[in-house]
Amino acid sequence: MAQDNTSETLLSFVITYHNEPVEMLAECIESIRHLCLRDDEREIIIVDDGSDKSPINEMPDHEAHLLYIYQKGQGVSMARNRGLTMASGKYIQFVDADDCLVTEDYNHCISLIRDDVDMIAFDYTKRPSSSHQSYHDTTYQSGTSLMHNHNIKGSACLYLFRKDAAPLLHFTEGIDYAEDEEFTTRLLLKVEKVVTTDAKAYFYRQHDSSATHDDNRVEKRLQDTLRVILRLHGDLDRLPKNEQAALQRRVAQLTMDYLYNIIMLTHSRQQLDTAIADLQSEGLFPLPKKNYSTKYKWFRRIVGTSVGRTFLLNTLPHFKRES
Repeated sequence: MAQDNTSETLLSFVITYHNEPVEMLAECIESIRHLCLRDDEREIIIVDDGSDKSPINEMPDHEAHLLYIYQKGQGVSMARNRGLTMASGKYIQFVDADDCLVTEDYNHCISLIRDDVDMIAFDYTKRPSSSHQSYHDTTYQSGTSLMHNHNIKGSACLYLFRKDAAPLLHFTEGIDYAEDEEFTTRLLLKVEKVVTTDAKAYFYRQHDSSATHDDNRVEKRLQDTLRVILRLHGDLDRLPKNEQAALQRRVAQLTMDYLYNIIMLTHSRQQLDTAIADLQSEGLFPLPKKNYSTKYKWFRRIVGTSVGRTFLLNTLPHFKRES
């Protein structure tokens, strides 16, 4: 089912799908169709990663507006790569099938790309409606500059980017839980003009299936995160100094998050000590003595000692439960 793309498509929306409720997928598509884009400016691509049943027949009102692609259970990274390959739009937007775009706020992002930028970095909400009357936008001359001076959001769904800014970039096969962190970091190192906005343009929907954590998934998540950290760390020596500094900040932030998640998800001193020993062998621990953020500064100090690690294991999970 292909669309008529006789004129240049401005924006391709790549939706990855795997057995989510069809009603959620339909809401996702509706949120895209409600945006301030003509039919010939918009392309909606669904990459179905091996669902038990195709959702298309249950959405007759949307069928004519979609490009539907089925692949047999290759994972979210390969699904997104397939969507990237098929996309004909000047710009790319990834959307998860169980999420939506917020009309007014995302329309603001569309207005920004019409000024010919490489990337828009926007915010998300856990409420499906807009709350903005006006927006605060900041322009950076490169993604490197943004990443050097700020912590960035890892999710690829929070970036609207020009496809030809990084034509060879793709998601790493087999990484399913930290794939966004690697992709967005590498993307920011390549793009030039970037606009950040406080528009809460992406509705992140929380539901039971998205919050499930069995032991196998926890282990896979931690393994994938470490793999991404090591891959990015391995790039440092090949980059110019300004890009090195930006990437070092991102690697340090991801390493902190990795240790934090070991504490929160496993509650295991043995697993934490093993992870720290592995990081030390790669030159990634102790964490760099930088004031990247208040949270980073204090976590770096506390996790750097045995007494501090005991304190974190005994307190952080408790605070999370109480909150």
